[in-house]
Amino acid sequence: MTAILRLATRTGTRRVVPATRAWNAQTRLYATAGGELKKTALYDFHVQNGAKMVPFAGYSMPLSYGDVGAVASHHHVRQSVGLFDVGHMVQSNFRGATATAFLEWLTPSSLHSLQPYSSTLSVILNERGGIIDDTIVTKHADDAFYVVTNASRRDRDLSWFREKLEEWNTSERAKDGKVELEVLEDWGLLALQGPEAAQYLQGLTSFDLKALTFGKSAFVPIEGYNLHVARGGYTGEDGFEISIPPSETVEVAKLLSKPPVQLTGLGARDSLRLEAGMCLYGNDLDEDTTPVEAALTWVIGKDRRETATFIGAGGILKHLKEGPPRRRVGMIVEGAPARQGAKIFTLGGKEEIGVVTSGIPSPTLNKNIAMGYVQSGWHKKGTELAVDVRNKLRKAVLTPMPFVKTRYYRGE
Repeated sequence: MTAILRLATRTGTRRVVPATRAWNAQTRLYATAGGELKKTALYDFHVQNGAKMVPFAGYSMPLSYGDVGAVASHHHVRQSVGLFDVGHMVQSNFRGATATAFLEWLTPSSLHSLQPYSSTLSVILNERGGIIDDTIVTKHADDAFYVVTNASRRDRDLSWFREKLEEWNTSERAKDGKVELEVLEDWGLLALQGPEAAQYLQGLTSFDLKALTFGKSAFVPIEGYNLHVARGGYTGEDGFEISIPPSETVEVAKLLSKPPVQLTGLGARDSLRLEAGMCLYGNDLDEDTTPVEAALTWVIGKDRRETATFIGAGGILKHLKEGPPRRRVGMIVEGAPARQGAKIFTLGGKEEIGVVTSGIPSPTLNKNIAMGYVQSGWHKKGTELAVDVRNKLRKAVLTPMPFVKTRYYRGE
């Protein structure tokens, strides 16, 4: 299997070498168990453009393109603009008079206070307060929301949504109106990311993109197409996520992939998101992790903590009051990169206190960065710890995230 490329150093000189271990572990986690891989609407487009396809979240997805490795693609996104196919993500619409209340039951966020065509990161919680999935929720109106969830959690999420919709719609809570779910099957989703993304997209539309700040969305005319465009993404750079009807996805991808735009795959997407301190479900988040442990307390609205009307509120409030037993942290690791599953110890290796959940050599910083969980009390900035990398303890220093400063557009 084709591997992610990683950045290494030898006597101070940068070089690119294969790194199979981390990617193989990830594909084992996300490949379907004996099932046939699904394809996004752009599968043939990727192959025609020389993509190296790998299993991810039950889909065949591009890792990289042609002779351009993941590190080179990473740098291109940081310096210019890249285009990602994220059509494997699940796009859904929730509609109905009580849609706001329903989604505030499923999540701890203050969705009622969102302005129309504004979005927030949130989490879908189980009864214990564990994270079923992380999600972007966009409010179109009080009775209409656009929700994007992870492909790896598709079956779990949709089953949960339908179970809770049945419970909601047959209860007194739906007396003012039921809620309906529409899954946008086979719709495309493209992420145009990088400091030149706005300039490129502005050349294709009469819509003033300066009015579209981070976290906002709108239906934008793009060369004859009317598309839902949200400003944001998974790289830490300025950019847009564009939702596209199935019949238009390939043509829009062709339109958005002309120079200086570079097609970009999963390899660069993973390194960019980790430099930005963003979680990957299945690595950094799971159903046994609360948002308080995951350093996502900010997604829990202050008013929601008082009313506690969301699923899993008991577990969340306990962690808020007493403190969580562990916390998500970032770290710089000396010598060699720490990968998912590496154990974290106190300096000197006397006590095991945590585990690494994601780790890479950072192409931007030329340092080994990692994310993981440590016992509360060991999570303070600057704390020196040790990580077991291939049976050798490596010094690690806890570092605030994001590792690389984000450059979201929030207005001039």
